[in-house]
Amino acid sequence: MTPFAIAGIQMRISASHDNIAAMSHRLDILMARFPWVQMVLFSELAPFGPLPGHAQPLPGPAENAFREMAARHRVWLLPGSIFEDAGDRVYNTASVIDPLGNVVGRYRKMFPFQPYENHVAAGEHFLVFDVPDVGRFGVSICYDMWFPETSRTLASMGAEVILHPTMTDTIDRDVELSIARATAVTNQCYFFDINGVGDGGVGSSIIVGPAGYIIHQAGGGEEMIPVEINLSRVRREREVGIRSLGQPLKSFRDRPVDFPVYQHLPEFEAYLNSLGPLTKPVRGSRAGLVDRQPIHDDQQPGVAASVAGFVGE
Repeated sequence: MTPFAIAGIQMRISASHDNIAAMSHRLDILMARFPWVQMVLFSELAPFGPLPGHAQPLPGPAENAFREMAARHRVWLLPGSIFEDAGDRVYNTASVIDPLGNVVGRYRKMFPFQPYENHVAAGEHFLVFDVPDVGRFGVSICYDMWFPETSRTLASMGAEVILHPTMTDTIDRDVELSIARATAVTNQCYFFDINGVGDGGVGSSIIVGPAGYIIHQAGGGEEMIPVEINLSRVRREREVGIRSLGQPLKSFRDRPVDFPVYQHLPEFEAYLNSLGPLTKPVRGSRAGLVDRQPIHDDQQPGVAASVAGFVGE
């Protein structure tokens, strides 16, 4: 048995002020109550909320504050993610910090929630890291899990646990719970999907084991979710199959097909290209109810000038 204790913190997130002090307070309470926890995971964009105005470079002051928290409590810490100011681009970036306060890696979200996050650039590199004498962990963020290739790649790189901070405040959260469970079982790994509440989500964080069983599903309020997992369970499932049945990672390894859809061949992209541009839907655009009244800044403050004066163009 290879036990390891991970806690997800589902907390209220504000978009109007930073949440770093509140996160530190939550971490202090968690560790006072459950000192056996070895790793802590917050939700996506927990430090500043979902608005991009707080973007900062990495390393930077927010990350330094989290490094101090991890060292103070001697825990592995994944403090959600922040918008990273990289000069000409902004990324959604998660830092992984070890119990000595060292940053062991940073992961930039590969699939921003387009077309609603047009201000966020896509990352290009996967992140896995090892906890000595325990196992290998992978990181993905929110919308990444809607693309199974991201999780499959992490599993193929040896990840036995996928840490997945998310910020979902929309009506598709129930769908994501199904995706989280499917991700765990098809990749034979633990999957920690931690959401926020308030401006940071609708809660319903979920932790799933390598056989697809739900370990815990949170409600809609604040929760501290400390659980001990068994990495030997992952290795056993991958050896003999899910519930001693299917062995999807071995079958994927031994596949006879190289999936030509990934080769950008015209015959496999013709349909996808027919779907049109990746843009936000507009009011009544398909129902014949297009509103062509001009939009004026004094009528709808904050509406981007790029709307070109009309809704429904």
